[in-house]
Amino acid sequence: MSRMNLSSRTASTAASSRSDHHAGGGLCAIHQPNLFPRLSTLGKLFAADYWIVLDDVQFARRDYQHRTRLAALDDHQSRQWLSIPTHLPQGRRTVIREALIAKPARSGRQTARMLQQYYGTSVHWPALRDELDEVFHLFAVTDRTAVVAEASTVLLLGLLGWQGRVLHSSDLSARPERSQRLADLTYASGCKGYLCGSGGMSYLDHQPFLERRLAVTAFAAPDHGIWESCHEVTALWALMKHGLDAVRAGLANLAASMAQRSHPSPESEIRRG
Repeated sequence: MSRMNLSSRTASTAASSRSDHHAGGGLCAIHQPNLFPRLSTLGKLFAADYWIVLDDVQFARRDYQHRTRLAALDDHQSRQWLSIPTHLPQGRRTVIREALIAKPARSGRQTARMLQQYYGTSVHWPALRDELDEVFHLFAVTDRTAVVAEASTVLLLGLLGWQGRVLHSSDLSARPERSQRLADLTYASGCKGYLCGSGGMSYLDHQPFLERRLAVTAFAAPDHGIWESCHEVTALWALMKHGLDAVRAGLANLAASMAQRSHPSPESEIRRG
């Protein structure tokens, strides 16, 4: 089982040091840290060679940076929010990495209790219970919401066998305009392509990517099997419903499809030409 260090942080590097990150090629995903993310989000990160944690943009209370939606094992329509109470020192201007857990010890206990309540009866719970303790322990050593949220995602990626690397946008140089920023961050990672979710594709300006000779690959999760409710509830639901092996296989198959789409065969290039 692949394990990842939840407490480590990639050393700060500038965008100009592109070769320090990657020898070239591969896909990068850029996404905010999410607390026990939805399977659709986890699938996008799993399909990428690099996850650039978008930690220097404005914190949004109505997003998934400090919360996740739990669903009952026997009824995925029976749902409840699990939230980490979060204080914003700079008000609405607070960026994600500066958001603070209001009561860390209490929040850690509440998080552990709710996950046990929802998923403790699953036959797959024992395979995850001890691993989750690593995330719960972080509430005792940090007051940063983003640290806990990122760690919860890294934990799940590691359990599922992801072999990629984590970088942070706050460590990389990028221009401010939205699409320019995504292109610059992709370039800084050393990757040749950006893996973009369906929401991002609706606003993405491809020109900054063309200027840097970067490919854009659209990511879309299936809507059947393990992917049921993948856009709505935490990936923990699928893990506890179907088990690690089934989810691991589903993510691996989707990642292989994304890799093939980002590196078309010579025959497909000829057909397109």
